[in-house]
Amino acid sequence: MDDKLKKIRHSLAHLLGAAVLELWPDTKLAIGPAVDNGFYYDFDFAKPVTDKDLGKIEQKMREIFKSWKDFKKTDVTEGEAKKIFGHNPYKTELIEEHAKAGDKLTTYTSGEFTDFCAGGHVENMKDVEKDAWKLSRVAGAYWRGDEKNKMLTRIYGLAFATKADLEKYETMIAEAEKRDHRKLGKDLDLFTFSPLVGPGLPLWTPKGTILRNELDNFVWSLREAKGFQKVTIPHLTKKELYETSGHWEKFADSLFKITTREGKEYAVKPMNCPHHTQIFARMPHTYKNMPQRFAETTMVYRDEQSGELGGLTRVLSITQDDAHIFCRHNQIRDEFNGIWDIIDRLYGTFGFELRVRLSFHDPKHAEKYLGTKEIWQNAERELEAMAKARGAKYFLGIGEAAMYGPKLDFMAMDSLGREHQVATIQLDMNLPERFDLSCVNEKGEKERIVMLHCAIMGSIERFSAVLIEHLSGNFPLWLAPVQVKIVPVRDTHNEHAEKIAAELSAAGFRIDCDTSDGNMGKKIRDAKNNKIPYTVIIGDKDIEAGKISVESRDKGQLGQMPLAEFLEKMEKERKEKR
Repeated sequence: MDDKLKKIRHSLAHLLGAAVLELWPDTKLAIGPAVDNGFYYDFDFAKPVTDKDLGKIEQKMREIFKSWKDFKKTDVTEGEAKKIFGHNPYKTELIEEHAKAGDKLTTYTSGEFTDFCAGGHVENMKDVEKDAWKLSRVAGAYWRGDEKNKMLTRIYGLAFATKADLEKYETMIAEAEKRDHRKLGKDLDLFTFSPLVGPGLPLWTPKGTILRNELDNFVWSLREAKGFQKVTIPHLTKKELYETSGHWEKFADSLFKITTREGKEYAVKPMNCPHHTQIFARMPHTYKNMPQRFAETTMVYRDEQSGELGGLTRVLSITQDDAHIFCRHNQIRDEFNGIWDIIDRLYGTFGFELRVRLSFHDPKHAEKYLGTKEIWQNAERELEAMAKARGAKYFLGIGEAAMYGPKLDFMAMDSLGREHQVATIQLDMNLPERFDLSCVNEKGEKERIVMLHCAIMGSIERFSAVLIEHLSGNFPLWLAPVQVKIVPVRDTHNEHAEKIAAELSAAGFRIDCDTSDGNMGKKIRDAKNNKIPYTVIIGDKDIEAGKISVESRDKGQLGQMPLAEFLEKMEKERKEKR
């Protein structure tokens, strides 16, 4: 978001606050920032406000908009600020917090409206195009994002530099709603949720399981080529493992904990890395057998808040295509580049455009992280040097590091222009210290190793959600749960259709031969609705010619062709993963 647009959006948040106070004077205002696609303001209303009220609020905003010109800044003391906003507990809390931190306290006034604010507005409201913004929806939000606090009403607005930009965004949102993975997941019968199982615990159907397995197999083939070995670990661990790793303390609220009948404490694993350290530690290592690369696709479990769960993007059971590399310091760069190659290959296959966030720690809050200042500085320097050497598009993300080390987070731009955090590579110099992991170097000395964490898809659930929406459910042939649907024109063609299906199945393709009752047109529509890559029609003319009629989901009618030609075409498409 550029600075000008951010100022426009923040100015409109003030306008929203002013309109609400004119309509409902007893409302208490909380905060109103600019966000990626517009702005919002949180309110404590005396009576409920819903989406039905948006039109009235927006009309009032447009009335006030005509009279607003600029924003007048006033420096105030804590006492002066409390005198203005003393009736409002939310503003009072903010005033006290900023005063305690030694921040300059300021108010901004436009028209009759004054707000406690640090600034960032347009110089003149004429800079705001009147048709480039609108209110969008009402939602609930806890004060300061803490569920222990009161639930407030959040009113969202959209705002852009021009009317054309707003319309473009709205078109994208409409398309995104059609592509919503929750809708397509149901329509394509990929996954389901059961109230008896619980929210955040997806159940994958036979078709969805094919999708998962094909993705996982592809990633494994890329890993295997880089020298990874598969390992397997249990879903439980004694408390002591996570106490040693530091996760018991840092992730206490996110752990599913179990107490046995003997009174022993266990945890359902929220991540795999501590277990993998123990596989490495099972035997001595020398420089000759370094690095060690372990890979495993397995579920982990995290106790997320129910209000944060949604579709496949936020779940309680997370399937990670996880891997850990135990290597020497002089091997870090080669190993990072090897993983990076895999990430480029996977995301390039689906046409994602990638850029990289260097997720570093926040030195102002060192207590949140494990390890010394020197360890963090060394690790972060190494990551930035690698990104530069690779010529990557990258940006800094201060405060985005994992508790045990900095990381590279890959951001993928999808077909709708939305950016998603996907793969990650993490450099960890802390767990090797905590678990005393080492190898013997060329001099016969004990040498501390480093550990790399690398999930290529991140999680299969979230990656599947992003991919479904990116492709609008139009999976390439190699990935589609059903690759070919065979439709006989009449019942008399069923036997020949089944013969063609058997030959395609024998070649390793996933086939649906529809010999059910019903007309041909309905069966073809069903193939299109299920986004099946190819539909094969079998009729009298096809049988007489010794050929099949083929229709492509993506290219339309391909006409008649020999079965052998169709098989050759599909084999090439499957092999090349086009």
